[in-house]
Amino acid sequence: MLFDESSLRKLQQLTLVTARVRAGALRGERRSLKRGAGLEFADFRDYVPGDDLRRVDWNVYARLDRPYVKLREEEEDLAVHILVDASQSMDWGEGPQHKFNYALHLAAAVGSIGLSTGDRVTVSTLKTSEVYQTSEVSLRGQQYLLHLLKFLEAQQAAGITDLENAVRRYLIRPRRPGLVILISDLLSPHGYQPALKTLQQRGHEVALVHVLSPDEVDPPLAGDLRLIDVETGGAQEVSLDGGLRDAYRERVKAWRNEAQAFCRARGVRYLAVETDRAWDEVVLYDMRKARMVK
Repeated sequence: MLFDESSLRKLQQLTLVTARVRAGALRGERRSLKRGAGLEFADFRDYVPGDDLRRVDWNVYARLDRPYVKLREEEEDLAVHILVDASQSMDWGEGPQHKFNYALHLAAAVGSIGLSTGDRVTVSTLKTSEVYQTSEVSLRGQQYLLHLLKFLEAQQAAGITDLENAVRRYLIRPRRPGLVILISDLLSPHGYQPALKTLQQRGHEVALVHVLSPDEVDPPLAGDLRLIDVETGGAQEVSLDGGLRDAYRERVKAWRNEAQAFCRARGVRYLAVETDRAWDEVVLYDMRKARMVK
């Protein structure tokens, strides 16, 4: 899943869009009205891998035997949380259109953008009972791209995922408020709305990438069928004719419109994508239009 050099160069020219901070004077810097690279000392925070060693206060380290980084007025880096739905329903499709693999490509691309611009990136896959993430601490710096890609390559989709419960499990650990990018098919037994509300209540800015495969939007099926829910195993007998297929397509369209309207009302950026569109076109063009990257 490694990017070729051409794709990586294009990704490195992008920046994640957030209302939380304003861009600094240098590429890779983000500044807010809180603390920054200004002249006046403001505070300390723990050192994490990827920090500039010149910012470590060695006098404090000598006293406490623990490294701390100096924070100065008007500086704040962005915490980026990339959450990928890893439920069984994401294990759908073949080849490049496989839904979960497609979502992992998007997560890798967004993570690469964050790493190249100096953001603090955490990538996690969500299941109801388990949350897997790239590391115990957030990653910062392009040198961690290979680590991120290897983590994603090892992930698999399985089981039922209640998005709200999965998000709450993710938030059990203290998480610095920042930008959350959730990549999901939204096929959650109790809906997606509570998960988005929970993230916002914890102070996060949220963007949602709604991933579906083309045959979920317009199924190439007809006749008498026995449909099985891939997560619960529940079965439903149906007779699928042209009229029912038309009704299904309209319901999917209405569902996506409802999701978009809900997100707009709550200030969540929303992007619906289908897996027959190349992932790099989604990042370079569609995410730009949705104001997720620039």
